[in-house]
Amino acid sequence: MTETGVLLTPAQAARILGIPTSTLARWRSERRELPYVKVGRVVRYRRGDLDRWIDQRTVRPLG
Repeated sequence: MTETGVLLTPAQAARILGIPTSTLARWRSERRELPYVKVGRVVRYRRGDLDRWIDQRTVRPLG
């Protein structure tokens, strides 16, 4: 499995993003922001999805 396909726990994803796990839980309940994977009752985040989400929100300087 490539690093972008690695499945992260909500705690790991939150630590990478620098946000509380409760924010991820709220986003899941509202079905917004980050895509996630359900394996039975277990929630996981793909590392590649986190990287893409971060890239999409990166503000680039003008010029």
